[in-house]
Amino acid sequence: MDIPLLMTALLAVVVLALAAALMLRGRGGADITRAVDGVMQAQGSLAGRLAQLAETQAAAQGVLAERLQAQERALAKAVEERLAAMAKRLDDGMQQSAHRQATSMHDLRERLAVIDAAQKNITELSAQVVSLQDILSNKQTRGAFGEIQLIDLVQSTLPPSAYEFQATLPGGKRVDCLLKLPNPPGPIGVDAKFPLESWHLLRRAKDDTEKTVAGRAFATDILKHVRDIAEKYIIPGETAESALMFLPSEAIYAELHANFPEVVEKSYRAKVWIVSPTTLMATLNTVRAVLKDARMREQAGVIQKEVRLLLDDVERLDNRVAQLDKHFVQASEDIRQIRISTDKVVKRADRIEAVQVGDDAEAVTVEVTAKLPG
Repeated sequence: MDIPLLMTALLAVVVLALAAALMLRGRGGADITRAVDGVMQAQGSLAGRLAQLAETQAAAQGVLAERLQAQERALAKAVEERLAAMAKRLDDGMQQSAHRQATSMHDLRERLAVIDAAQKNITELSAQVVSLQDILSNKQTRGAFGEIQLIDLVQSTLPPSAYEFQATLPGGKRVDCLLKLPNPPGPIGVDAKFPLESWHLLRRAKDDTEKTVAGRAFATDILKHVRDIAEKYIIPGETAESALMFLPSEAIYAELHANFPEVVEKSYRAKVWIVSPTTLMATLNTVRAVLKDARMREQAGVIQKEVRLLLDDVERLDNRVAQLDKHFVQASEDIRQIRISTDKVVKRADRIEAVQVGDDAEAVTVEVTAKLPG
């Protein structure tokens, strides 16, 4: 509601109330008229003030409206800028997230490919392990497996002349490999053994009683192989005083040396040296060095003869160099004599050129002071 109209209505109400009060008090019409005139004057003054107040209020409202509009525009601009910045950040974030997701998917695909390849390798390895288990479960194939390992190690280390596979010894015994070393020590027999059953029993033992029984069986198998090798492949006067027992398993070799030192000690006393693939390789390298030293000793006489012949050749070469030096000295002397003669010829030619001939051509005097060499 408009404020001036509200004030006018209030003033009218006040005038009527005042007139009614005067009438009630019994005053005459003149007093009422004066009162009404005063009220009207006050009303006019109040109306002017109210009009002025309304103008002021309208101006203030205009200024306030402009400020509100300016603030509204600034607020709208700020909101718009904020929304644009937020949209840009959101777009950048989505792009980065999409890039990271694409990178992650690429890495995931690569890892899945690696896992797939590893799975294939595991499958192939499982098949190979099953095949190896099938091979090792049979004594004959297990023996062949040990012999193949022995053959590979020997062939990769020694020259063909230094070994023989399935060699026949005196008495008709056949050894897996015979290392041909010179005396001493002489040929050394190598036999491959693979006590897999007793070792598996030892590994599967659950309590001390089972471990004791399996350990005794394992030691018994090893010592039986040691005795067989010592009886068959150590022949006095024909072979070396010792032989090698090849265990084609590092695990069995480690178990033997870690927990059965008495078995190892008995094998030493029997002159049977137990070797694994690693220790056999070291032994074969030693054998190769021994063979090389033996060949050097065998060739020592030939080398000495060749050295003597070489010394004779050097002496003849020295004599021939001395003779050649004599020839060079004689040639140098001949050249010196030739230079002396040429100098004399040049001097005599100079004197002949200096001969003076008279103008009358009647007497020519030539002085000769020296003879040319005949």
